[in-house]
Amino acid sequence: MTIGVFLTALLPLAVAVIMFSLGLGLTPSDFGRIARRPRAFCIGALNQVVLLPLVAYGIIAVFGFTGETAVGIMILAACPGGAASNIITKMAKWDVALSVTLTASFSLSCVLTLPLVLSFAVWRFMGETAPDIDIASTTFTAFLLSALPIAMGVALRAIAPTRVAAVAPVLGRVAVVLFFGVIIGAIWTNWIIVLENFARLGPGLFALVAAVSVIAYAVSRGLRASDAAAKTISIETGVQNGALALAISGLLVADGPVFNAYSVPAALYSVVWLTTAMPAFLFLAGRR
Repeated sequence: MTIGVFLTALLPLAVAVIMFSLGLGLTPSDFGRIARRPRAFCIGALNQVVLLPLVAYGIIAVFGFTGETAVGIMILAACPGGAASNIITKMAKWDVALSVTLTASFSLSCVLTLPLVLSFAVWRFMGETAPDIDIASTTFTAFLLSALPIAMGVALRAIAPTRVAAVAPVLGRVAVVLFFGVIIGAIWTNWIIVLENFARLGPGLFALVAAVSVIAYAVSRGLRASDAAAKTISIETGVQNGALALAISGLLVADGPVFNAYSVPAALYSVVWLTTAMPAFLFLAGRR
């Protein structure tokens, strides 16, 4: 399988399937939790939409990242939480309802927030040297890969709840396999690039994961969220959807290489997260 086929065809399709699976597990009443539990949701939104990009910007400044690398990190920071956050939250018996609601809500809202963060990042870190990036096309891509599949899943469950209830668990497991398969596939097909950049980017990405996870928990507790809700928000903030970040960055430049300099942080982030943060979160889940 060539890199081009993987990133231009299988990667976006896999991301869409993952999001569709998430939508199948939701009902309109699930979003009613936002009204019933506004404090927890607003704290999660504060961490995801405001705190995460700010911490990412700080990490970029501390480690001296520039150009496409800095833009790629900001794309990561603008993506919603990954499916793994829901799995770990469920294993730990923390606030699963909050985790699913946050993941779904931010997967929908990233259609608006991701282009804003991307526009700022391109202006701030590339200036006049930036290539021609079509923000409108990026917005449409985010819609096709996140909001639309989720909405289709929710609609299908509303239309045929019994049939969906039978297939949703199976598709959910398929989505988990796809999530990790996408990450491993991207790394495998670009192994040399990953190795060449790991020493330069790895420490900064590890610092990003650790910082946002710890700060999100501290902020949540400071704002009087329960311990379970604070841990859930911490995971949701610290676990970004690397598959979506890869898809967005890979399609960012029209007629450009599908695995470009913007994609490297997303691929390396997945390596860092899988080898450091995920074991730590699983250890916490096991203790619970």
